[in-house]
Amino acid sequence: MRGTVVVMSSPAPQPAADTGGEPTTVTPTPVAAPCADGAGLPASWTSQRARTADAVIVALAGRDAGLRADQRVAVAALSDPGARVLVVQATGWGKSAVYWAATAIRRSEGAGPTLIVSPLLSLMRDQVAAAQRAGLRAATVNSSNIDDWSAIEADLRSGDLDVLLVSPERLANPGFGRRVLDSLRDRLGLLVIDEAHAISDWGHDFRPDYRRVADVLAGVDTSLSVLATTATANARVSADVAAQLGSATLVLRGPLARRSLQLNVIEAMSPIQRYGWVIDHLPTLPGSGIVYVLTVADAGRLVDAITAVHGDQVSVAAYTGQLDAQVRHELEDRLRDNDIKALVATSALGMGYDKPDLGFVVHVGSPPSPVSYYQQVGRAGRAIDHAVVALLPSPADAGIWDHFATATIPDPDQMARVLDHITAADEPSSAIAIEAATGIRRTRVELMLKQLAVDGALDRVEGGWTSTGVPWHHDAEHYAGIIATRKREADIMRAYTRGERCLMALLVESLDDPDAAPCGRCSVCRGTLSDGMTQRPRDDTVRTAAAALRSGAVVLEPRKMWPGGTFGTRGRIPPDQAADPGRVLIHADAPEWIDTLTAARSGDSAAVDEIARAAVSVLSQWRATWSTRPDIVVSLTLTPSPLGPAVAEHLATVGKLARATLEVNTEGSPGRQSSGADEATFWRSALHASPDVAGSCVLLVVDSTSTGWPTTIAAALLRSAGAHAVLPLVIHRPA
Repeated sequence: MRGTVVVMSSPAPQPAADTGGEPTTVTPTPVAAPCADGAGLPASWTSQRARTADAVIVALAGRDAGLRADQRVAVAALSDPGARVLVVQATGWGKSAVYWAATAIRRSEGAGPTLIVSPLLSLMRDQVAAAQRAGLRAATVNSSNIDDWSAIEADLRSGDLDVLLVSPERLANPGFGRRVLDSLRDRLGLLVIDEAHAISDWGHDFRPDYRRVADVLAGVDTSLSVLATTATANARVSADVAAQLGSATLVLRGPLARRSLQLNVIEAMSPIQRYGWVIDHLPTLPGSGIVYVLTVADAGRLVDAITAVHGDQVSVAAYTGQLDAQVRHELEDRLRDNDIKALVATSALGMGYDKPDLGFVVHVGSPPSPVSYYQQVGRAGRAIDHAVVALLPSPADAGIWDHFATATIPDPDQMARVLDHITAADEPSSAIAIEAATGIRRTRVELMLKQLAVDGALDRVEGGWTSTGVPWHHDAEHYAGIIATRKREADIMRAYTRGERCLMALLVESLDDPDAAPCGRCSVCRGTLSDGMTQRPRDDTVRTAAAALRSGAVVLEPRKMWPGGTFGTRGRIPPDQAADPGRVLIHADAPEWIDTLTAARSGDSAAVDEIARAAVSVLSQWRATWSTRPDIVVSLTLTPSPLGPAVAEHLATVGKLARATLEVNTEGSPGRQSSGADEATFWRSALHASPDVAGSCVLLVVDSTSTGWPTTIAAALLRSAGAHAVLPLVIHRPA
């Protein structure tokens, strides 16, 4: 790390500015002569600066609190112009105390406001409240407070605001840049990059917009002091972040093991058994906590299963990124106030959520990286002596890891298609226009646009994206290295789930912690699970949960609009070509069904019969909303499995309905990254002949589809052939 000063910390008891942290001290590299406040501090560290910093810490943590030695080294460095400091310390160590104290000092000496780049709205809310306790006036500009923007920006211009918190995505917004950032560039007193591992594409949750921070650094005065903080950076990520900060970066790195956490790994179970385990153990887990799941669908299903068994005796709620911001805020507050036993959450509840007395974290399924796992379990035990952590792994987790290993890696052919379209366009191009022109799914397009902007090939302007003329190069060697790193991380998680050795040591070794050692507290070191934990749930719990989850079906809302683009037709789907609302029997990797579904697809007759009976139950509940009873069952089979036709035959027999098949040629079907226009175009050519359905109400049984286009096109074909209604029943809709 050329130009980087690395200062390693070692444990020692000190008064803490954040009671949840692991106390550390620091042996600094030689600097200017120390002042009376402590050895190793620069001569510019005056008693007045020390008093200002101490006042902030007392306001934050009480009159007996004080800065730790390495916190004071960081604050002292940042109090002078042009400092570059990277703090890599465990969650709860008190990284935010550093930038509040440094801000207070800089502002008291006439410097401009602090700009904090922060990843999550929940963190911003907590940070605004913390700043107020520290005697600082802070505000945030984000998508949830648009009505406040004008007043906040006015306070910023007038100097009345001490701290502005923004997301990395806000930094990349041209309107924000023109109105706010340009006016701040020469007036900032301190720039803080929180969760700074995210600015490195070697980090575990690389966000392209975070890399725009480098653009801010390039455009500000060199006298600006910069602080980057993270709990989850290994040596390679630390080196990358330090290099991006530039100049001579002071790196303060402490031990990352968390003594308050008791880690446990449970033996592998079936998906529904894992639900049962959570249901059994939730009432006895200490305090309130978080149950992490890997998908949005799992969050809702697990809440339903818990409620089915415990009713209102155990209060839980689902928390995902799809919820409205206000709802998320309310749920965060309920958990913080111990008004709820647990939030069942995706990774949307991760970085930045601060509940010092969080008593437990349970993972139903393993994240792909030990770094991201360490970050999530680090929510617990920050200000209490004991918190329980449990991981419930599954063999299916590996498939998710493989997906994440390559999900953010750019495809050079797709990049070229996007660049060619934007370069040839006469005006800025939107993501919608690029999707229609290239056939690349919009979520993928949006990621690629950010990556191309980070690499300098594109500019985001009002109205869309334009080419800069800078050629884009696919660095295959670099991306291969990233994939290899992620696969090594997956191997560490496999070792963790197998309990090969101390769990805490495995986690902190993945972060290159030189102080890694057996913790003596985890289920591997102790040879047993935490008190009260069992390896398996009760059988009756599993049966009750499965029965409750199988009792309903997901509504399949019909598509309303044609896709345009390569499909050639856009606008609203005419009523005489549209499907009615349908049903999905098995959604995604539904734990109550996944083992039965796997068996049925392999030809197990008992499993096929079980799913067929469930389909009859769905129809019996559904019929209350039918406009008319079906006359004919038409099957559309998109996979080689015999399941779809067998279920269709059973429904026709039980309902005494006519039976027909919609012929389809699936050869060359589009991949998951294809646009809606390309999918719709393919299925229009693949479905070209309808059975005789004139005057009929059709029950359309589709075996498996992850999108709505096969069902939409099939319904239009059947309606054009004379069906007066089409009721789609999808047996399985993968995520």
